[in-house]
Amino acid sequence: MPFPTRSEYESFIYNLGNQYSEIQESTLRLFTVSTQSAIVEGEIRFSNGLTLRVLEIINLRARVIQKYSYTIFYNGEKLRWYDPQPHPEIEALQSTFPHHRHDPPNIKQNRLPAPGISFSATNLETLIRDCVALGESFE
Repeated sequence: MPFPTRSEYESFIYNLGNQYSEIQESTLRLFTVSTQSAIVEGEIRFSNGLTLRVLEIINLRARVIQKYSYTIFYNGEKLRWYDPQPHPEIEALQSTFPHHRHDPPNIKQNRLPAPGISFSATNLETLIRDCVALGESFE
């Protein structure tokens, strides 16, 4: 399924709270930067105490994510983050190259594949599912 149009993605973002009962609050906003690009930024707060911080730079014409940063916090502590920095030397990451996540322990160096994260489709559903599952360990 291709990346949605600007209006489809904007509608999806602004209706997340209606689609996912686990979302307590969302400050996500889509800002058009030019005729070809937009930025999505803000936070999603979950009833389990987790916060997902989102930054995406979207190419509206090509309908792809050009750059992203996703970070999950619990009580202000960074629990996980996702990034597309290539690590071709780490064979375990090849299944989702270049997308991966960082998890404790040794969060900076502990890199794991990130299925469901890409440049060509929306990532928010995957991230929301990850936050719900991760939050179960705090309930």
